[in-house]
Amino acid sequence: QVQLVESGGGLVQAGGSLRLSCAASGRTFSSYAMGWFRQAPGKEREFVAVMRWSGSNTYYADSVKGRFTISRDNAKNTVYLQMNSLKPEDTAVYYCAADSAYSGSYYYTWAYKYWGQGTQVTVSS
Repeated sequence: QVQLVESGGGLVQAGGSLRLSCAASGRTFSSYAMGWFRQAPGKEREFVAVMRWSGSNTYYADSVKGRFTISRDNAKNTVYLQMNSLKPEDTAVYYCAADSAYSGSYYYTWAYKYWGQGTQVTVSS
């Protein structure tokens, strides 16, 4: 059973940085797609970033491109989302997601079978 546990959320001022972590267990993730999504109050869950566990095929939402970086540590079985130059509109619950198949549909929530519980990120102005 795949388990994803996020951590690292919190309250930060605009312009600040946070690093989210997603600890993955229960499988060998070498071929998995690992994604980050976020959901603000009253809005649908939206794509933020994705990568193959191998480190290739990395993509970002236009709204975070140049500010956020997705990466992984194989030894720790952990995926990270480094978030810099944070803005109030980045405020949301951030979710880690995984699926055994990386596809061109990485933008959609239905492309991921496994989800973490989410971690709150709040950016004050």
